[in-house]
Amino acid sequence: MDICVATIVLVLLSPLFVLIIGLVVMDSPGSPFYGGWRVGKGGRRFRMWKFRTMVNNADRLGSAITTKQDPRITRIGEFLRKAKLDELPQFFNLFQGDVTLVGPRPEDPAITEHYTTEQRVIFKVKPGITGPTQLHFTAVEAEIIPDGPEAQQFYIDHILDQKLKLDFEYLKKRTLFSDLRMVSETVFLMARALTPSQN
Repeated sequence: MDICVATIVLVLLSPLFVLIIGLVVMDSPGSPFYGGWRVGKGGRRFRMWKFRTMVNNADRLGSAITTKQDPRITRIGEFLRKAKLDELPQFFNLFQGDVTLVGPRPEDPAITEHYTTEQRVIFKVKPGITGPTQLHFTAVEAEIIPDGPEAQQFYIDHILDQKLKLDFEYLKKRTLFSDLRMVSETVFLMARALTPSQN
């Protein structure tokens, strides 16, 4: 099912991919894609592909955690993040089998080093493109993480445990219908972000 969904999405959205690639390249120099290392099922590392939303080599200029006022975010990158369009290349990961459509949020290796033995049980399942953590923390995370070099430690101390608890709770009650609801909520979130505000 994941391969079928990935194939359909990549074919249907190919014109949108071309448009976004052009916008990213015109906005700032560098590759239109960014492949950040993530930890998947079995603790295997893989590159999670996204459209680049930051200046080139941003990972060398600051923390692995992005904050609300992060100066590395480009103009088009801010819009792509808000609408979650930057995550569309993850369907390549879905096609390759790195992730599933709905599942726990994949984390950076530097973050997973802080997992407890109990938390590492999350590696028994594939991470997802979307899921409860991805939906719940879309806006909340950027609002509460302070800008500056302490951002990553704040994330580990105050947010990471909440995310993992949410993912574990989801896995306990996971059904086909709950996954379909997650997909619907994700589509709604993207559509709302693309709709001009009335305020």
